[in-house]
Amino acid sequence: MTLPRLAALSFLTTLAAAGCGVVADSRATSRERQAEATFPPTGQIIMVNGRQVHADVRGTGQDVVLIHGAGGNTRDFTFDLANRLARDFRVISFDRPGLGWSDSAGPDGISPLVQADILRAAAAQLGVRRPVVVGHSYGGAVAMAWALRDPQGTGAVVSVAGATMPWPGGLGAWYTITASDLGGVTLVPLITAFAPEARADQAIESIFAPDPVPAGYGAYIGAGLTLRRDSLRENARQVNGLKPHVTYMAAQYSQLTLPVEIIHGTADTTVPAQVHAQPMAALLPDAHVTLLNGVGHMPHHARPDAVVAAIRRAAARVR
Repeated sequence: MTLPRLAALSFLTTLAAAGCGVVADSRATSRERQAEATFPPTGQIIMVNGRQVHADVRGTGQDVVLIHGAGGNTRDFTFDLANRLARDFRVISFDRPGLGWSDSAGPDGISPLVQADILRAAAAQLGVRRPVVVGHSYGGAVAMAWALRDPQGTGAVVSVAGATMPWPGGLGAWYTITASDLGGVTLVPLITAFAPEARADQAIESIFAPDPVPAGYGAYIGAGLTLRRDSLRENARQVNGLKPHVTYMAAQYSQLTLPVEIIHGTADTTVPAQVHAQPMAALLPDAHVTLLNGVGHMPHHARPDAVVAAIRRAAARVR
């Protein structure tokens, strides 16, 4: 091939790629706007150091803080659990930094300790005192970070399928690629623009497995919020960067004398109990473990009564 023809082909290839990028960005922007219009904040926006934090507050009584897992938002709790608890507690569900309707905390925000600091500052504005801090999955790490940052001001912790300990191996190519700068500008916009709704439903089913997805959950949770470009990038960076932080935190767990309830499904393959729940319990001076036989990664939906009971036990010990 002659040099002029090679140059022309290169130019056309670049132009086509740029055209695809324009189409993807336009479609991604449209889908993001639609998701935000369909799933607006359910609570209030609190400003912490110039960044917004979304908090859904309902009920009255002793304070219970709910912190969601990777890729999620407050809707995972307000679908059911928050209303169950609001009969007897004041329940504050937070969107973690960079997800839902909370702003990113920047590069430092991949640390659960930094996220806990931001959420504690937001909680202080709401007058929260010695709360029971409940964390699901990645949120379990943030709940433990909350306690490490403020052991005297934390009443108790409840870890629900919490990712709280270092694990063997890595997380695979998905998080490595989407957390990278290159993947963030190439693959992520394509996912936002073109991921079919059926794929989101399949992803939800895989998270719940082997338990069924509750009727109406998929329509309520707002998967479109998770699929926004900034949210996908932020979530990938947080998950991909979690291991060194929980390694550091685990070395300090033995210092925590407050009550910790640990509730975990034995069929959880996303965050296995034998890797997280049981080793963490061995490090804590005051931990109570509940293993739910045959339950997967979403015990607060599969066995909500057991999770509520664990929260009640923790709350009673605070009192």
